[in-house]
Amino acid sequence: MASRPAVHRARKRFGQNFLRDAGVISRIVHAIHPRTGERLVEIGPGQGALTEPLIEAAEGHLEVIELDRDLIPGLRVQFFAYPGFIIHEGDALKVDFRVLRGEGEPLRVVGNLPYNISTPLIMHLLQAGDAVADMHFMLQKEVVDRLAAEPGGPEWGRLSVMAQYHCRVESLFKVPPEAFVPRPKVDSAIVRLTPHAALPDRATDEVLLFDLVRQAFGQRRKTLRNNLKGRIDAAELTALDIDPGRRPQTLSIAEFVRIANHLAEAGEGETP
Repeated sequence: MASRPAVHRARKRFGQNFLRDAGVISRIVHAIHPRTGERLVEIGPGQGALTEPLIEAAEGHLEVIELDRDLIPGLRVQFFAYPGFIIHEGDALKVDFRVLRGEGEPLRVVGNLPYNISTPLIMHLLQAGDAVADMHFMLQKEVVDRLAAEPGGPEWGRLSVMAQYHCRVESLFKVPPEAFVPRPKVDSAIVRLTPHAALPDRATDEVLLFDLVRQAFGQRRKTLRNNLKGRIDAAELTALDIDPGRRPQTLSIAEFVRIANHLAEAGEGETP
């Protein structure tokens, strides 16, 4: 059993809200279901509330990434009895997860992510390719709703397309504010992201695709004809079997890929 950490005051600049609810922690660990031989990496272990059951479930092997230097000594003391406990000090946004994986098994990444870095961190991890086996995150419920949204709904947008292009996204369960100290002002939720073994719809040029998606969602109330003006005309969209009068939130990933691949074939995105 790990030792108890010293009391640490949550820091606003790190977006810290420490998970305290034992029932929620148990549900998260059950959803992750660590297995022998896997490479488990926790982002932002904080005071170790989730870390302890994770390392026990993982039979003493766990890597963590922690930015707050004041928390690291407590974590070292708390988990000193586990030789397989490794701390990577620093910002997860700056970690190259391909390098972290090395020649080992793909990483299973978990964490209670600060709201202020959740979206950019997920985008960062999506670029890690086959270095990541899956991800389980506690996020602001609004972000989970956007990640798991379907075309045509109000939450469907750039984040939905980018995440679901790379992964299967599952919204698992909601977590109320009273599960944390201090209490956040919003509900949270657990999400699972599992990278596709093979992309259902592959873009010839992914940079071009995501730039197209960014432009398309620039003004959600406007039509594709207006938002993509100067890049692709109404006749070209019609030829791709896409009504230029549609709004971006009605398009599926396959349709965005179809437009992007047409632009790539026409020469857009190519290096001179």
